Amino acid sequence: MPKRLISGQDTKLSRTMHDIRYDAVHDEVVVANPFAQAILTFRGGATGEEPPIRVIQGPRTQGGGSRLDIDPLHDEIFVPGGDSVRVFPRHGNGDVAPIRVIRGPDTQLRSASSIAVDPVNNLIVVGSNNSLSARPENNGQLLIFNRTDNGNVKPLGVIRGPKSGIVRINQIAVYPPRKLVIAAQPGPVYEMEPEGAFVGVWSLDDNGDVPPLWKISSGAKTAMKKPFGVTVNPKHKEIIVSDMRLQSVLTYYVPELF
Repeated sequence: MPKRLISGQDTKLSRTMHDIRYDAVHDEVVVANPFAQAILTFRGGATGEEPPIRVIQGPRTQGGGSRLDIDPLHDEIFVPGGDSVRVFPRHGNGDVAPIRVIRGPDTQLRSASSIAVDPVNNLIVVGSNNSLSARPENNGQLLIFNRTDNGNVKPLGVIRGPKSGIVRINQIAVYPPRKLVIAAQPGPVYEMEPEGAFVGVWSLDDNGDVPPLWKISSGAKTAMKKPFGVTVNPKHKEIIVSDMRLQSVLTYYVPELF
């Protein structure tokens, strides 16, 4: 049984939540609501039918998004969506316009679906795909930008190609002390148990068709089938993966990563 449950009409949560982040610095939980095109922020200790303490929503926000990440050091929220990345003030409330927007042909952003912020090295990583329904292989990519980028800027690095093994990127995480990005690669969207699904680790300095430095592959040995979400637990030297096919959370001990 959960210790606490946030649910009910007053929470403004909907049936589908694709990302949730905990801000340990400010003790807040931030959730993207794609149906309402809103960013909801709750107290860290919220419980029951408790409303969010802040809601970013309205026409000035320039649309919604399914994923987000928080930079508690610089008080910013990053939201990828389609051909752009929008940046909001963390304390924003109401119909708030982004303070920066990365958008334009030079960005190479297309179907941007996930993001992770490295506030220590001042970088962001965006998981971008040609199309969520496209069948060709090697369809996805990781784009690396400066954290403060704005407008039609070129990425610092682009990781894609056959050697990378990336077909489609889902959730990603970063480990700033070693300047690493960890990405869930669940394979083609139309396959329930895709061959070659994995969680890969790259350097934030990588660029081009680069294979992962470390890789946890799907299969009987790892029990992984279709990795969807990923995060790291540096204290215990673990990678934690949610598997959408298993409907489970898997934890792997990977001391060499840390």
